[in-house]
Amino acid sequence: MTFAEWVPVTDASSVGEVRRTALSAAHRLGFDETRSGELALLATEASRNVLVHGGGGQVVLAGVNQGNGPLARILALDRGTGIANLAKAMTDGYSTSGTMGGGLGAMKRIATALDIFSGKTGTVVMLELGQAEPAHPLQVAGFAVPYPGERVCGDDWSCHCTPERTVALLVDGLGHGWGATEAAREAISSFREHVDSPPGTTLEYVHDALRKTRGAVAAIVELRPKQRVLVFAGVGNISCSLFANGTSRSFVSHNGTLGLHLSRIQEFQSDWPADGVLVLHSDGVQAKWDLASYPGLTARHAAVIGGVLLRDFRRQRDDASVVVIKAT
Repeated sequence: MTFAEWVPVTDASSVGEVRRTALSAAHRLGFDETRSGELALLATEASRNVLVHGGGGQVVLAGVNQGNGPLARILALDRGTGIANLAKAMTDGYSTSGTMGGGLGAMKRIATALDIFSGKTGTVVMLELGQAEPAHPLQVAGFAVPYPGERVCGDDWSCHCTPERTVALLVDGLGHGWGATEAAREAISSFREHVDSPPGTTLEYVHDALRKTRGAVAAIVELRPKQRVLVFAGVGNISCSLFANGTSRSFVSHNGTLGLHLSRIQEFQSDWPADGVLVLHSDGVQAKWDLASYPGLTARHAAVIGGVLLRDFRRQRDDASVVVIKAT
């Protein structure tokens, strides 16, 4: 199970909307009353920080179930002037504006995990609450947020992780709304059923499964970190880039629409570098980004990297999704 809710933060009333969305996410994840309250507190504090210190922005509330239990993830995104003294801001009880919760230090005490990227282009704060991520050679995070005003999202993603092999799918149902959502869900279902197959073969199964839908574009990446192997296969306009050693490489998705018309499916294999960061995204995210323009970003959590790309390159006329996989 994965989901994400995107809440604009523009005024004081937005903080209440973020809190309500957090409580709804807690219910979907099956959190008890105590943990639900903690999530609501973290979301409220994060959104107030976005409003007070960043002059407004967005909060993304996401839920994932990794097999060892549900995990809630909060991304607070702003375009403010950044945090001048991050070490001081992390001091428990420190707050420059009297916001509830006592600042980032108190948020760190409550959260299962916290990570921050701050600079002249703004700040991204990531908070996790729930079961800690299991030890794994790869870190995976994804977000799919709907077309502005829609309650459902036609983009979706899924990931299957074992110590030997990580396989991730990113799918974009044609258009947006319920028809796109149904296509994406069908693709996810087929992916999970055939996840042990190679990426190209799995896409063929997805193509057959989507014949009863309006269709979708999708890409699958397989990583075998111990063997240093990356395998990619894609159909349609899903972008995939590998960033390592200060350089980037893109992988080619062939033209076509799964479920409707398909010319060919081709797998591409590459070495997986020890410091690799892999980014997949739908066309709801502009392709003109460069991680090198954000010094220090690749050292941050995969969710923070995805949050920066969503904040700075999301198009507002479509569903948008991004999946980031990086070496831990």
